[in-house]
Amino acid sequence: MTSTASPPSALGGRRASAVLLAACLGQFLVVLDVSIVNVALPAIRADLGFDVTGLQWVVNAYALTFAGFLLLGGRAADLFGQKRVYLGGLALFCAASLAGGLAETPGLLVAARALQGVGAAVLSPATLTIIATTFTDASARTKAVATWSAAGAAAGAVGSVLGGLLTEYLSWRWVLLINVPVGGAVLLLAFLVLTERATDTARRLDVTGAVLVTAGFALVAYGTAQTHEHGWGSVASLGPIGGGVVALALFLLVEARFAKAPLVPLGIFRKGAVSVASLIMVLVGAAFFAMWYFLSLYMQNTLHYSALEAGLGFLPHTVAIIVGARSAPALMRRYGARAVLTLGAVLSAAGFLWQAQIGQDSTYVSGIVGPAIVMCLGSGLLFTPVAALATGAVGGSDAGLVSGLINTARQVGGSLGLAALATVAAAAAVPLTGYQHAFLAAAAAVALVIPLTFALPRT
Repeated sequence: MTSTASPPSALGGRRASAVLLAACLGQFLVVLDVSIVNVALPAIRADLGFDVTGLQWVVNAYALTFAGFLLLGGRAADLFGQKRVYLGGLALFCAASLAGGLAETPGLLVAARALQGVGAAVLSPATLTIIATTFTDASARTKAVATWSAAGAAAGAVGSVLGGLLTEYLSWRWVLLINVPVGGAVLLLAFLVLTERATDTARRLDVTGAVLVTAGFALVAYGTAQTHEHGWGSVASLGPIGGGVVALALFLLVEARFAKAPLVPLGIFRKGAVSVASLIMVLVGAAFFAMWYFLSLYMQNTLHYSALEAGLGFLPHTVAIIVGARSAPALMRRYGARAVLTLGAVLSAAGFLWQAQIGQDSTYVSGIVGPAIVMCLGSGLLFTPVAALATGAVGGSDAGLVSGLINTARQVGGSLGLAALATVAAAAAVPLTGYQHAFLAAAAAVALVIPLTFALPRT
């Protein structure tokens, strides 16, 4: 396949700005759909009749398919061209959003969310690939990536507030339907300003690996969720868990023996820093995915906040994460990456312990803002040193692969953690006690990161 476009360096400043806008808007939509749905969860449950543990799949279906197909999506741009993949991923994302917004049963909504996750997994890596190939100057590329990252951070804040506004004044369905007109406008912009790049026809997509790993984790998460109703020894629980384990074993076999272009080259895990960093991200993802889920339910079901009030209530969390993330590089230069990672883990665990003290009469300051500042500041401090230590342990050619693995580990950990903590919460006699138990379990998960940091290099 040949390129029909001018080289990236030939793009004018105005054209490059339009390309950057298209890339940032695509990433904005991907991140927005993680946060915008959380505030709508109580309304979704009331309208469609989800049970206590089933509601988590509105979040988990998206997260699991996004994690399972993320690495595959990154390689798709090399094979089919970044413009085609961007447009295809966004089109699937918008179509699934329409189907989810019109869903009349829990099953249809969960299926639509799963398709959204696939679209997001295709779209998100393409946005970063477009930036990397458009901005060839190192300084310009750094600024473009910073803008792209800021778009993702802004989407987290906007999603909570917008989700509250749409749910309260229109309907929960509009947290999904809003993607259709907005996504359509972004599609048109991308079609007009993006140009196709030469592709590598020698590479292949490991679709089998992506399907197996996604199915494996989904089955394990589903089986874990069934333990609340059926118990750990039941066929309803052990059957899906066993099937998931078999699928994951087949995934490892395919990657090691049969895949010509493996989704995950397993040899990368021989680097101890990569293995430890991936495990850390699983634990961190398990804790923080659950945080957004349970806090939304706590604010609306226990404190009786409106959807809009709950959305606004999440703003301190987003601000604290941004402050932590922006502070991490300077702290790493002064104290070392491992020290900053340890500090982040300690703060996060302490914040979750504080969050577990919530009660029926907790104030906004003591029940929401205080814990948010501590645990989310810790969260912001965590991610940069983990990525730096893991990518620093491999050659430059593998840095992108390792970054993708770490992001995937966080998504997988979030999905499995949410399934497990939703089961823990559902086992309590009253919802408030269940939320408290879930936050205690999240604190324990993050606390396990502390000893793991000593298995990483100092810098």
